[in-house]
Amino acid sequence: MGEPLPDALPADPLPLAARWLDEARGVTKSATAMALATVDDEGRPGVRMVICRGLDVVEGWLVFYTDRDSAKGRALEKTPRAAAVFHWDVLERQIRVEGPVTHAPESDSDRYWSTRPLDARLAAVASEQSRPLASRAELLARIEAARRAHGDGVPRPARWGGYRVWAERVELWAGQPGRAHDRAVWTRALRPSEIGFSGGAWRATRLQP
Repeated sequence: MGEPLPDALPADPLPLAARWLDEARGVTKSATAMALATVDDEGRPGVRMVICRGLDVVEGWLVFYTDRDSAKGRALEKTPRAAAVFHWDVLERQIRVEGPVTHAPESDSDRYWSTRPLDARLAAVASEQSRPLASRAELLARIEAARRAHGDGVPRPARWGGYRVWAERVELWAGQPGRAHDRAVWTRALRPSEIGFSGGAWRATRLQP
């Protein structure tokens, strides 16, 4: 069992969430994997696993990268809100983050793109994510064509980039003996700003498990 939440809940949940994320990195290779839920233009929810590529505790967002023409990208263009969940069974901890979504700056997307392995960049260029595919052989042929066209210098496609999920609601859950789990939620109002959003003071409430 992990340790419970502090008796006096912190005024800001994000530093504690960041600490939990760092501790998870030490015990599981999938620490940054998170379930991301979106809603399409017909109100149908969808969820999939993505990789969190950063958590900014000062500005108050987490970021992931994807093809903006994918199903989740199209959903976020119509309804720019998302919910994300990290769950680490080995630590018996869970983090939920909900809030509005904006594009990450293009410079951030360029910077992250340059760190990706060559094969990952080629696959991203070759794949029209979420679109129908006749066969796996077709995908492999598209990747090989991208390799011949670009070599090692694979440019970032305009359709590929980052999304920031701005923390408007954060819930932390810590498993405890006898299912007397420790659970709390923090909420705050967000205001549009030059960087995306700025947040007011958090309000914290312990919840029954």
